[in-house]
Amino acid sequence: MKFLFDLLPVIFFYGSFKYAHAHREWAAQLATNWLGFMVSGGIVGPQEAPTILATVVVVAAIALQVLWLKWRKQPVPKLLLAALALAVVFGGLTVWFHSPTFIKWKFSIFYWLLSGTLLLGQLMWKRNLLQSMVGTELELPADIWGRLNVAWIIFFFCMGMLNIYVAYNYSEEAWFNFKMFISTALMCVFMLTQGIFIWRHLPHESKQGS
Repeated sequence: MKFLFDLLPVIFFYGSFKYAHAHREWAAQLATNWLGFMVSGGIVGPQEAPTILATVVVVAAIALQVLWLKWRKQPVPKLLLAALALAVVFGGLTVWFHSPTFIKWKFSIFYWLLSGTLLLGQLMWKRNLLQSMVGTELELPADIWGRLNVAWIIFFFCMGMLNIYVAYNYSEEAWFNFKMFISTALMCVFMLTQGIFIWRHLPHESKQGS
């Protein structure tokens, strides 16, 4: 359930883009009427309307996630707050300048922020932040935690680079498909391989209890 909750903004992002892309004139009229005050020049054209509407939707979706957690009196993860801040800043730039470039960069910057935080934690603070987040639930040797941390650092860095590569070498629609399907699939495969790696190094008693 948590994975689906985390994925909801991407689902809404993709769904709103695909619908608006199939109804460009309607999307342009809607964006102009309701978002014109947020757009340079006040008018949204059919070409940029799908991305602008999808951008507003994803910002709203992340904000609703934060409000939902607060309403349920649950802690709001710092990563979610960071995602909201980046979405507001880069989404706002995308809307104002009629350009998808900013929202595309938002995803890479988020990946690199995760990668850089894990790296700095290891190098500067001598802390394995990955272990700090989930270490209370898993008993693993320190060297295994170190290898896991390096794997996540490399993965997030590569995801950021791949996102930019797709953004600049393929169509806008292809990039949205990448975000919805390929990016999600890569995350699932990576987490599965990490789960297998962790299971192989769990203490014998933990394996028996699972």
